Amino acid sequence: MLTEVQAGPYTVRGISVGGVYTSLQVPELGVVLDVGVPLRSFATTDHVFLSHGHSDHASALGALLGIRGLVGKHTPARVFLPAEIESAVQEAQAALCRLHRSAISFQTIPMLPGETLKVYKDLWVRAFRTHHAGPSLGYQFLRRITKLKPEHQGLPGEELARLRREGAPGIFEEIERRELAYATDTLSKVLETAPEILDSRVLILECTYLDQSRTVEETQERLHVHLDEIIARADRFQNEALVLMHFSQAYPPTAVHDIIRQRVPPALLERVRVFAPDTSRWFG
Repeated sequence: MLTEVQAGPYTVRGISVGGVYTSLQVPELGVVLDVGVPLRSFATTDHVFLSHGHSDHASALGALLGIRGLVGKHTPARVFLPAEIESAVQEAQAALCRLHRSAISFQTIPMLPGETLKVYKDLWVRAFRTHHAGPSLGYQFLRRITKLKPEHQGLPGEELARLRREGAPGIFEEIERRELAYATDTLSKVLETAPEILDSRVLILECTYLDQSRTVEETQERLHVHLDEIIARADRFQNEALVLMHFSQAYPPTAVHDIIRQRVPPALLERVRVFAPDTSRWFG
């Protein structure tokens, strides 16, 4: 069974275990975040975002793209990814095509830290640097909305229509709403180098180790986040919901829930969503 949590207005579904597999879907945004395992129900999603090239996050991309044809999706999927791994991903898919003796249709969209691209309609994505082995990115999803400037909001409709007909400048302004950010496989210093994710409505953040079975220093050597580092910054998270994921398989899912419930301060805990099944074993 897939894990599913509600985080503010968004549903986060999929599976994630550190070093094994991570693939998440946010259906309200129409995006898949990483493809460490090919999930059939994700295959109709047109926009895929790869955080980095490690196998537990990217190795099942070809399989997922192949499933699209089986479920009637014949338009190319758009795969957003760190610019530095674009050619390797293309080469890997080309090799799969030779093995399968069939073509896979997809479009790679390389991104660099700080770059902002339109996904569709009013949804945009901004890449930010994460801190892992090799090129890696996190993604901040934004809504860009045009609205009346405050000084015009009380005007009658007829007056606004007249101003628009006459091409009066400065009636509207474009605002950005930080909707959802995704940061996985990274040092905790991403919270300092990309502080805007702390204000995102929803933040999906890795939290590989949870207690003293691994120290903070050992966790940092492995280029991951320890729960202690999140607790130390508890008052900095302004998110409506904080989704913690990518837990080590050393913890059974029930232990993940118990440890977080016992250790996280109440003011933050009420906003935390634990992305782990309510079972004693991980999927698979």
